[in-house]
Amino acid sequence: MPIWLIIVIVVLVLLVLFVVSTYNSLITLRNRVKDQWSQIDVQLKRRFDLIPNLVNTVKGYAKHESETLEAVIKARNTYTSAVTPTEKMDANNVLTNAMSKLFALAESYPDLKANTNFLQLQSELQDTENKIAMARQFYNDTVLTYNNKVQMVPSNIVASLFKFTKEAFFEANEAERENVKVEF
Repeated sequence: MPIWLIIVIVVLVLLVLFVVSTYNSLITLRNRVKDQWSQIDVQLKRRFDLIPNLVNTVKGYAKHESETLEAVIKARNTYTSAVTPTEKMDANNVLTNAMSKLFALAESYPDLKANTNFLQLQSELQDTENKIAMARQFYNDTVLTYNNKVQMVPSNIVASLFKFTKEAFFEANEAERENVKVEF
């Protein structure tokens, strides 16, 4: 067999190995992105399961504050009807704003702030919020790794051949980026 044919075969084998290896790593990263999104989804589900109990507890103390309570319920329902991760991210941001208004409302009712059920629900929600924040961080780290692989040479060639696309980061909305106003 001529030497040039051996060289061509070796180059082709190496090229095929590169494509297969890159493709498999892209699949692994894409699946990690989906897994990390589902971890966020689990924590958001836990949050949404706690919200009706919290709203009902607040209702007993703040009957005339129905606008805030309705905003929380509406935001929760918007999330449950969201389909894509982007829609869910947007709905989550709306819910986060509504929940912060609900907790601000609780500051106006000393009896509510002292209610054991409310305090327990608030504590569970704060714990869940911390878990959501960590899940977001892991999700964004995974998306960064995946997006780098999709965009960087030479793996971007394989990514474009097999239609791998960038994923969206879980970003804070404008209200979450504002400075917190502390008053005494």
